Amino acid sequence: MLSVYSKNKNDGALKRSEISSLIYPLYSSRLDQYDHSNFAMENKAMTSITITRPDDWHIHLRDGEQLVDTVRDVSRYMGRAIIMPNLVPPVTNTQLALSYYDRIKAAKPQGQFEPLMVLYLTDKTSAADIKEAHATGKVVAAKLYPAGATTNSDSGVTSIENMAPVFAAMEEVGMLLLVHGEVTDSSIDIFDREKIFIETKLKKLVTDFPTLKVVLEHITTADAVEFVNQAGDNIAATITAHHLLYNRNHMLAGGIRPHFYCLPILKRNIHQDALVKAATSGSKKFFLGTDSAPHMKDKKEAACGCAGSYTAHAAIELYAEAFELAGALDKLEAFASHNGPDFYNLPRNTDTITLEKASWDVPDFYPLGGDKVVPIRAGEQIEWQVK
Repeated sequence: MLSVYSKNKNDGALKRSEISSLIYPLYSSRLDQYDHSNFAMENKAMTSITITRPDDWHIHLRDGEQLVDTVRDVSRYMGRAIIMPNLVPPVTNTQLALSYYDRIKAAKPQGQFEPLMVLYLTDKTSAADIKEAHATGKVVAAKLYPAGATTNSDSGVTSIENMAPVFAAMEEVGMLLLVHGEVTDSSIDIFDREKIFIETKLKKLVTDFPTLKVVLEHITTADAVEFVNQAGDNIAATITAHHLLYNRNHMLAGGIRPHFYCLPILKRNIHQDALVKAATSGSKKFFLGTDSAPHMKDKKEAACGCAGSYTAHAAIELYAEAFELAGALDKLEAFASHNGPDFYNLPRNTDTITLEKASWDVPDFYPLGGDKVVPIRAGEQIEWQVK
């Protein structure tokens, strides 16, 4: 199989062992600047940690026969998850959202897993659509995709300014707005699109609707961290595990690794450092959202591959690695289990999970609706596992 890492020592690409040896020392040295000295000794000796059952506040489950596999992975230890609506066709109204909810439940999630549904905003979405969806109790948010920003976003919003009546209705009923924060102008460098979106679109939106709850999703830049920190308590952000653990060098240096390619794209290490500092700061404004996005193996390992990284197979384990490297395992529970439900005005989960410091081998692939998905850390080890 074509691997994310090279197995041929003569092809110029870094081998798996070389990648692993590079990621952690460099990452740890950069984190020396963070004031976690009070916890570092304790964390190094920590062999298990018990936390309130976490939730995933941003995940892609896809549809059809793939649901059995994606629902299995997310429901192993997540109590709830915000389900992204960018299906084909997208989840644009209440009927479609409730139908999708039923299909997810029919996939037989483990435990008491509850999907939290989201409307896909289009230029045709009305205030009445928002109020109808909110009244169900199952649709908790609406998603703003700038048209063309990411996978299956072609039906998204072409003019944020024209959505004022919809945002006003959301503000009125208390429905959250989830934002993919990138501009879509092809003349703007892909590494700058989040920063430009915040400056040209998001700042005005939150000023115009000062009580609208907004989640800036899967943030990737120091600019986004600064914006969220300086905004009011109605503004929050999700952060993925892969943006905490990796930067664009891991995707591009020594050979292209397509399974690290996602949108928003991995940024340089100074932005990675800012994300780690935000996630481990203890701030209630940041919480777990994996943005786990499965694509079939041949759609990723292609001349023009799809954007999305699959992490649902080991989400909380990967976050535990990131927090341990930052000397901040004591901050993991708030980030993974408390801040999200608190922001959504939902009760925290009442049961717990236990993570043990015990390495395990990640398979080269997982089943995905009769095909295969290559996960993050394929063919390598993860240092933590759920007991």
